[in-house]
Formats: sequence, C-alpha cells, structure tokens
Amino acid sequence: MLELGKLRHLRQIKDGKRVIPPRVISVTSGKGGVGKSSVVTNLALSLAAKGERVLLLDGDFGLANLDILFDIRPRGTIHDVLAGRLEARAILARVAPNVDVIPASSGVMEMSNLGDDKKSQLLDILQSLENAYDVLLIDTGAGISDDVTWLNSSANEIIVVATPEPTSIADAYALMKVLNQKHKIKEFHLLVNQARSEAEAIRVYQQITSVADRFLNVAIDYLGHVLWDDMWTYAVRQRKPIVSAYPSSNAAKNFITLADTLFRPADRMVANGGNQQFFRALLGHA
Repeated sequence: MLELGKLRHLRQIKDGKRVIPPRVISVTSGKGGVGKSSVVTNLALSLAAKGERVLLLDGDFGLANLDILFDIRPRGTIHDVLAGRLEARAILARVAPNVDVIPASSGVMEMSNLGDDKKSQLLDILQSLENAYDVLLIDTGAGISDDVTWLNSSANEIIVVATPEPTSIADAYALMKVLNQKHKIKEFHLLVNQARSEAEAIRVYQQITSVADRFLNVAIDYLGHVLWDDMWTYAVRQRKPIVSAYPSSNAAKNFITLADTLFRPADRMVANGGNQQFFRALLGHA
C-alpha cells in the first residue's frame, strides 16, 4: 500500500527559517447544486483579500467548473499535465491577485476515475507548487465517488456545504458517514449555503448533528452560513464571483466573515501543527 503522506515530506526548514505548512482545505458536498464551486471561488477571493496566497484545484477532474465561474480560458488542464504534455506551472491561471487556479478538463472520460498512479502523480504536482502558497483549496466533485472521498481524505480540513433542502441535508450526512467509516475522518466543518436566515442555517446544523451524534463518532463544527441573495443570479450570469461583482451584498459580507473565521491570526500560526505532512491520506485506504 502506497502512503500518500510519505510521497513527500513538507520541508520545515528553508534558508535557515522554519516554514509554516500550507493549509489544505477541501470544499465538498453530498449532492450537486448546492453552490459548492461558488463557495470555493468567493472564499478564495476573500482569503486573498486578507493577504493569503491561494491555490485552487478544480477537483471535478472530468467536469470542470472553476474556469467557467472565473470566466477564463486556461492554457491547459490537469489532464495535460498528467499526460505529460505540459508542466504544472504552465497551466496555472492567475484569476486575481494572490489567487491561482489549476484547471480541470471537461468531458474527458478517463479523468472521471483516477487510478492509483495518476493520484500519486497528482500529489507530486501539488507538492511541487506548495511553497508558493499559504492555502490549497480543493473544489471536489459532489457525492461519494472514489475520487471525491479520496480528495477529501487527502485534505487537512474538510468543509461540507449543505443547503436547507432536505435532500441536501440527508446527502451531507451520508457523505460524512462514508468519510468517517471508510477513511476514519472524525472532524468536519459545516457551511450552510443559501440560507434565508441565520436561524434557518443553525437549524440545518442541528438536524445534521442530532443524527451524527447518535450514529457517528465525529465532531462537526458550525463554520457559518451564506445567505440567499438575489445578486447571486446576476453574478453567475456575469461569470463573476459575488464578492467582486457585488461586494456590498449580504452574501459577499458572509464570505468575508467566513474567511475571518477560517484564518484568524492565531490559527495561522498553529494550523495543522508544526510538523504535519502535506497530505495525510492513504492511497486505497479501506
């Protein structure tokens, strides 16, 4: 069994100085249509506004989303890198100051289910870029496929996005259950998107935790909420994140709060522990 965490050891000392490891955060969901990719794009810009250097990985490898949301035409995709046609740095797309994207391919069937060799190659690529960034945000696909659960198990922190819809609540719980039982993950952040009020978002959190407390050995942190905002529709049509298209909207303000919650100064110094490896997942962990 190949241990991903041992492919590379994050360099803790560089030029005689201690290097703080980048935070690796996956953003995921049990079902599609909950605004997960929009959360990723807006969170990235909000973190960059705080001075964090952000690398985004479009983890829906066969059905790209981030290039559409940022309205970019990438020079290549992760598929080109894995196939040996391009170097990793050649495909990086700068979408805003301090924000780069590793684009995914669209409609490439072989990218819909990566084999162990491609997963190993992908981690080598990410670790070749790690020293240039403070945080890696992984926009996973939705659901409980092998690639989705593998990417989540490879992150240091997992943000599960859910909406107040009953199907979204049920699928968010199902995703946590699979990650807990298959990959032994015990800690999750929950972000409630498209909530009509803070009270509604808290009810969603309570619904999920009430079931999880009975049947799972997990800790679910309430990360916060993003309010439903009519400006969302206009921003998506313009192919712009709402924090840049409508910075005074309620949703945009929620993302600023979210970034502040995730990256408080104290957290920046202790995130992931001083010697935590870049990835902790085990390839093919049963």
